[in-house]
Amino acid sequence: MCKGKEGRRLICVTQRSSCPDNFLTRIGLIAAQKPARIVLREKDLSPEEYEALAKKLLPLCEKYGVPLMCNGPVPGFAVPGCGVQLSFSNRDLPVSEEFGVSVHAPEEASALQESNAAYLIAGHVFPTDCKKGVPPRGLEFLEKVCQSARQPVYAIGGMTPERVLSVLQAGAAGYCVMSALMKAPDPVRLIQEFYCQEEIIHEL
Repeated sequence: MCKGKEGRRLICVTQRSSCPDNFLTRIGLIAAQKPARIVLREKDLSPEEYEALAKKLLPLCEKYGVPLMCNGPVPGFAVPGCGVQLSFSNRDLPVSEEFGVSVHAPEEASALQESNAAYLIAGHVFPTDCKKGVPPRGLEFLEKVCQSARQPVYAIGGMTPERVLSVLQAGAAGYCVMSALMKAPDPVRLIQEFYCQEEIIHEL
């Protein structure tokens, strides 16, 4: 089994509706593999339900030193100890915790050159069921975003272990995985497959 020398190129994005077993147990298993971050997506929840779920996940993430990011602007700001994942349109909202920004064009990455954002998430790069019918933007798009950004860029959309190398070669600092990690019979094994692919970039 690969050790995952980097071990922090992967961001887990949650989607509990796809989880076939106990969601909290699964997130605990994922957090134990020490991904770069866990982003709590769950857009169907009310602010109160979302905040309650975030407070349940936060101790699991803190146990393994994994930052938990909440979707902003609401209810992300209401959960002490959590970072915030902002849309590009909300990029200038005041945030006291670490935050990232989602971008969909190289021009947006350029506009964030002076931002205090810790990282950017760019997508969607490959075809994904989450964006059915919407053409992927592709690796050329990702490369242009990486060239335009000051911050590290994480690719999102249709990520598989086989696609890790091409994403890193395009200049990305890492990648986001949602559906695959939520649905996998063995999420720990899947993460190790991703980490094995990360190691290849150091051998080239």
